[in-house]
Amino acid sequence: MRDAFALREELRDSGVTVTCLMPGATDTDFFDRAGMTDTKVGQGRKDDPADVARSGFDAMMRGEGDVVTGWQNKLRAAIAAVTPSSVLAEMHRKMAEPGSGSAEASPR
Repeated sequence: MRDAFALREELRDSGVTVTCLMPGATDTDFFDRAGMTDTKVGQGRKDDPADVARSGFDAMMRGEGDVVTGWQNKLRAAIAAVTPSSVLAEMHRKMAEPGSGSAEASPR
């Protein structure tokens, strides 16, 4: 993210824009391919990839520097801004830990 902001600043007067898209969990094959279907995040609600792409494209066309998609992800981003990194890392570990998902939940 910081790299995108730095690059955007460097290119400010060039006519080239940089938009940093920051989606949350998105309903793609990523979780299957990564072997994460048995995790909380792999079994949780995910954003529609078309909605994520549209949000990113629209933000880019408006010349915005960054876009966070999905209301839950926006809430998480706001909380992350005031939460210590060590706490965020522990929360992420618990969500992405193999076997952390519900045994009854079926993969997508």
